[in-house]
Amino acid sequence: MKNALVIGGGFGGCLAAQLLVEKKYAVTLVEQASFLGGGCKTFHYGGHPFTYGPRHFLTQKDYVWEFLNKYVPMRRIPEHEFLTYVERDQSFYHFPIHKDEISDMPDADIINQELAACSGEDPSAANLEEFWVSSVGPTLYSKFVESYSKKMWQIPSNTELDVFNYTTKGVALKEGGDKACWTEAISAFPEAPNGYDDYFELATQGCNVLLGTRITDFDIENYKVQFMDEWHQYDVIINTISPEIVMKNAFGPLRWMGRDFFKIVLPVEHCFPKNVYFLYYANQEPFTRIVEYKKFYRNQSKTTLIALEIPSNSNKLYPFTTKKDQAKAQVYQDAMPERVFNIGRAASYRYLDVGNIIEQRFELAEKL
Repeated sequence: MKNALVIGGGFGGCLAAQLLVEKKYAVTLVEQASFLGGGCKTFHYGGHPFTYGPRHFLTQKDYVWEFLNKYVPMRRIPEHEFLTYVERDQSFYHFPIHKDEISDMPDADIINQELAACSGEDPSAANLEEFWVSSVGPTLYSKFVESYSKKMWQIPSNTELDVFNYTTKGVALKEGGDKACWTEAISAFPEAPNGYDDYFELATQGCNVLLGTRITDFDIENYKVQFMDEWHQYDVIINTISPEIVMKNAFGPLRWMGRDFFKIVLPVEHCFPKNVYFLYYANQEPFTRIVEYKKFYRNQSKTTLIALEIPSNSNKLYPFTTKKDQAKAQVYQDAMPERVFNIGRAASYRYLDVGNIIEQRFELAEKL
């Protein structure tokens, strides 16, 4: 029997572990934390369940939905709406930017003139700023995107962001009566009060799971790693952590942006409007987003939990979307040995959600 190592016990690691057991590998999963699930693990604060960052499920592919729903019964949330606070207008507006709300804006005449002159969404735009200005004009760009994106990435100009193959939340400018943010994808969240947690236990059955265990050295070329003061060799390695770590910074560090999360319990049963799950803040405040977790978990309580997200260098959550950073990540990917496979956001150095990582699980099945 061939033996396999899974580095990391987040969603990607658990998906890989389950697949490897199905393919009759002897599987060892090493996770530095004391729990499985990574960023999708459900915690509790003040009696409220939450994850570090909202971990709703999105996909446009039926087979991805069917795979997860088989193991984790899911609840579709097509009503899911976002609002952005625009301080200069002292108003909240839906996001994606909604054409029907422009008439409510104090500078509606200017915005409509700019929209009439816009060329529309241009996938060949040189950078994020050029894309948004050409799509919605300079005024809407400055209201909704300019400060928010610079704050999110801690950069002086959005012209630095020169790699993007999607428009934020699906479209640049939406119209029609539907205010939901996701109309082209399945939007969902687990039914269970502990979110995705049951899947992590199910997926790792039949594995040797080592929690609270740190890999102290890597010899990836020879399929070896060191932990518990011993070297261990494997036939196959599935990596879910940043490639710069497993390759010992061979090509230099990759750039990441992280988040600090501040949890606040409020003395009200609900604090967001009925269908609103996120509030975005596109101004000079330090936080980018507020999430009300009761919207996802539907737990019953006389209080509610919100979490503020503040851009930080304290962790690695968001890979940088620039040609320079992506090119360096590709050098790492190309240097990986034949039987080392990367899965998940960190290892792929791509902005992936749960649905995307499940897609990678099916791609991994073909490679194995």
